[in-house]
Amino acid sequence: MSEPPGVPPGTGGSPGEEYERAVLGEEPVFTALDVATETGATIEQAQRLWRALGFPEHGNAVAFTRGDVGALSTLIGLVDTGLLDFDLAVNLTRAVGQTMARLSDWEVSALIHRVEELEREQRSAGQDVEESRAEVAMRMIESIGTPFESLLVYVWRRHLAAAIARTAAMGAREEDLHTTELTVGFADIVSFTALSNELSEERIGDMVELFEARCADVVAAHRGRVIKSIGDSVLFVNDDAIQAYDTAEGIITVVGRDLRMPDVRVGLASGSVVMRLGDVFGPPVNMASRLTGVARRNRIIIDARTAELLPADQFETRFLQGGDYRP
Repeated sequence: MSEPPGVPPGTGGSPGEEYERAVLGEEPVFTALDVATETGATIEQAQRLWRALGFPEHGNAVAFTRGDVGALSTLIGLVDTGLLDFDLAVNLTRAVGQTMARLSDWEVSALIHRVEELEREQRSAGQDVEESRAEVAMRMIESIGTPFESLLVYVWRRHLAAAIARTAAMGAREEDLHTTELTVGFADIVSFTALSNELSEERIGDMVELFEARCADVVAAHRGRVIKSIGDSVLFVNDDAIQAYDTAEGIITVVGRDLRMPDVRVGLASGSVVMRLGDVFGPPVNMASRLTGVARRNRIIIDARTAELLPADQFETRFLQGGDYRP
């Protein structure tokens, strides 16, 4: 196999290490102790920040690049200014690490999928496949790297602006800035375990990807936010109960009523939730999850509070045994 793009012949190391060097564009030259010395941090601080980014420790091995030192120096510098204390720096670092880890896995998975398509097209055309899938993916990453980095910064600023606007609105209402009134929705695929046993791994992966994509599109269209997706389920929130219902109905329309997709069920619950670490916590979250578990196929089930928030002249709700409602 030829060397990965950007890796000099004979660099050595495992294929994974070679590709890692190719993406980073530099060699590891520092130990953990060196990093601490270069950044002015204690070894414990450097290790804690490194773990917060989502990476393992390497003992006394030479495993860190000048870029690693630069990143930790930036964090330590923010703490030194007094703007952040160290615990807050670790908290923000963990947020970045977890977000980027998922984004990177998602990006590489999507690229590999595209590489497989290109490979099939080449074989169908009778052409020889000379490069490995990883090598083709590396070339694609190198090509999209710079424009994608610019996109990342732009999207981060756009979401930052939206988050600040939401927080400012809460402050104007003299609310606790960590607590707010929302309608929480859970949407999940019916009988996902059984489907997983019936379909191939590729089919189940494609189905979950399409489910998440369609849910995300509907949530965004109705001014909601996807909090997280876990395979067969999506947790979303809306500031307004009517928009939450429209979101739920939209998900059922684009997923459950598509004969090529599985059935879904959606639960909605409204009330006070705590927003921390990009997640939401509180009774409405638990209630929405419980309601989804008992909802019928391609149906929406709501709690009493959400039923109160839906205008009677626009919605007719039916009381269900156990104190829940169905629009």
